[in-house]
Amino acid sequence: MTENVSRRAALLKLGVLLNALVAVILAIPVVGYLFSAVERKHRYTGWVSLGPLAEFPAGQTRLAKFTNPQRRPWDGKTADIPCWVRNIDTQTFQVFAINCTHLGCPVRWFPQSQLFMCPCHGGVYYADGARAAGPPPRGLFQYRYRIQKGQLMIKAGELPTLATCGAIEPIGEKS
Repeated sequence: MTENVSRRAALLKLGVLLNALVAVILAIPVVGYLFSAVERKHRYTGWVSLGPLAEFPAGQTRLAKFTNPQRRPWDGKTADIPCWVRNIDTQTFQVFAINCTHLGCPVRWFPQSQLFMCPCHGGVYYADGARAAGPPPRGLFQYRYRIQKGQLMIKAGELPTLATCGAIEPIGEKS
């Protein structure tokens, strides 16, 4: 028994097959997005060294860089993340994310005026990271830090935000 398939039936089957293939291809990124929350929970967040304490003299604010612990081969130089380190005294630090809390532009430190300034929209922050003027809604975000074996360490792997830092400045840990 051979079945003769009409041209119309063959084209209908081909159309259904192609539509199903396109639907599967379009569904892959959607499924990836839905499962990305599960992946985020398993990402590395750990303590990364910014360098020895001698690199951050008391009473000064210096630029430091660290490599993102979630670095991927294609990240290149974007995996090197800058931050501002303020040494209040020999054992008390503030480590600020470099990004303005308004739209994320990198802020610059001006030692003459003791202010952080954002070049994009005129945001200004005091030396302690508190908002001074301009459109930013709050002060600079801070990384959690600790001192371990003469090294200044920060909790890296996640961007400091209100969700990770809380509404209050994080307190440094000493060990």
